[in-house]
Amino acid sequence: MSRVISIRTELPGPQSRALLARLARSVARPISVLHPVAVAEASGALVTDVDGNVFIDLSGGVGVLNVGHTAPRVVEAAREQLGRFTHTDFTVMPYEGYVALAERLVRLAPIAGEVRAALFNSGAEAVENAIKIARSATQRPAVIAFDGAFHGRTLMAMTLTSKAHPYKAGLGPFAPEVYRVPFASPYRGPDATSALAELERALQVRVAAEEVAAMIFEPVQGEGGFVVPPAEFVRGLRRICDEHGIVLIADEVQSGFCRTGRMFAIEHFGIEPDLLTIAKSLAGGLPLSGVIGRAELMDAPPDGAIGGTFPGNPVACAAALAVLDTIEEDRLSERAEEIGTSIRERMASWQQQFDTIGDVRGLGAMLALELVHDRQTKTPAPELASAVLAEAFQRGLVLLKAGVHGNCIRVLVPLVIRDHELDEALAVWEDVLEAVLPAR
Repeated sequence: MSRVISIRTELPGPQSRALLARLARSVARPISVLHPVAVAEASGALVTDVDGNVFIDLSGGVGVLNVGHTAPRVVEAAREQLGRFTHTDFTVMPYEGYVALAERLVRLAPIAGEVRAALFNSGAEAVENAIKIARSATQRPAVIAFDGAFHGRTLMAMTLTSKAHPYKAGLGPFAPEVYRVPFASPYRGPDATSALAELERALQVRVAAEEVAAMIFEPVQGEGGFVVPPAEFVRGLRRICDEHGIVLIADEVQSGFCRTGRMFAIEHFGIEPDLLTIAKSLAGGLPLSGVIGRAELMDAPPDGAIGGTFPGNPVACAAALAVLDTIEEDRLSERAEEIGTSIRERMASWQQQFDTIGDVRGLGAMLALELVHDRQTKTPAPELASAVLAEAFQRGLVLLKAGVHGNCIRVLVPLVIRDHELDEALAVWEDVLEAVLPAR
């Protein structure tokens, strides 16, 4: 099979440089660019820039493209809906697409009993509204979040997010009544027992349990470095929430829609959340998010308390229904496991080869490796992660970093990547590691 990566110019090429110059004159500086090329077209796991260079994309639009770039069913569904109508505001004049999507989401949600859904635009909006729903249902003010968490960049979501730079520094004051506790981490600690003990202690000395409306966590931390907590930790969260009448919110914005080999990552842990936040891969690249949860919670806010102008846009809903069709018909849960097995095996071999790879972790196709200077001290090596990304880009491979220290390299590859494309991507990645990382 011939190579799919094709680098025809220096990077960035002349047409990309021209567009980047226009960008610098017109786009606000905080809107930073990681890979300085302008996209012309994309399909599946491949991206072509305006200079004709072809890249293999392991970033998936930061986890948005589980069904791939320009997925055929999604494109056709969006095109058909565009020809009928683009907007009414669902709360002014409703339409079937929103209802049909809500019906499918409540059937898919790993929550027993009567379940409801509400749609929004972004992951941050879903998080904000999940907190509003929990507060309205419990009539309590406080929220507990975890070290390493990322929940978005709006006020409440930014407050819940753990990483100061670049997400929070200089942007306060933050929302009140948010309390942070450790997240169990098999690699860096604490262990499940210690983390749960600290949570119990926080409910005694920092905020009274009867004042806590919700506890929000990621079943697999995304920006935090793809940290998979021990199952006993997640079960402990469910137990503590049950004991104190606290709403347990699973943030599946990045981990949902088969990324981990299950429809939702929470299904790996044997417990049910009360509310589930979703976004990213829900609509195949169009802005759409949602909250799914127990009916008695979802119905608690007063009329008009949640919603907005654009949530549940009809074109995005049509795309989302096509995404769910693609997931089912192309068996993407199974494909995520296959991809994950291939990548994990290669990562494990790299860990044997390079002492600077401290950890390999994840679930299904949601995988990351963590770079350190020393395996004993586990001193983070973010500069090595940056060097790997830069060299990979020059060789036609699109990667992303993650982690509180910025020293993890994560995989959010479209789950429709073809075997020969994945093999080529992993071969290029291995060559990059050999060029950048110190020899053992």
